[in-house]
Amino acid sequence: MIVDSLDQSGNYQSLLPGLREAFRWLSTDASTAASGRHQVAEGVTAIVDCYSTAPASEKKWEAHRCHVDLQVVLSGSELVGWSPASELTTRIPYNPEKDAEFFEPPIGAITRFRLSPGLFAIFFPGDGHQPGVMEEQSGEVRKVVFKLRI
Repeated sequence: MIVDSLDQSGNYQSLLPGLREAFRWLSTDASTAASGRHQVAEGVTAIVDCYSTAPASEKKWEAHRCHVDLQVVLSGSELVGWSPASELTTRIPYNPEKDAEFFEPPIGAITRFRLSPGLFAIFFPGDGHQPGVMEEQSGEVRKVVFKLRI
């Protein structure tokens, strides 16, 4: 997992195929993009969504095997949980069509951080993550999640 400021995105653009295109789309098209799926480049899809944050007990833990997630909050803020997927217990087995496996909430310690405008998070295969968690109270979030096929 990587969490950093969008000001530092240039340091990561050569890390993975598609990151350069995702960050470019973010700076040129994200602010006016309608909710839904947008094909950004070969192997790069942007999913723009608006939702209300919720208590951690209502949010799912997930991980992917064939995609890297680049997550960017455009407005609002949320807490995001992270734990190695290898330390989580499967709730819903891996579905290759959706490239997702869902997990029981972790029993032990987890890492939780605030994702707000100006920051980004990258989740690699094996990174269990729980987005959309509310802070003190529920709030509205507009967010783009880039799916980068690896």
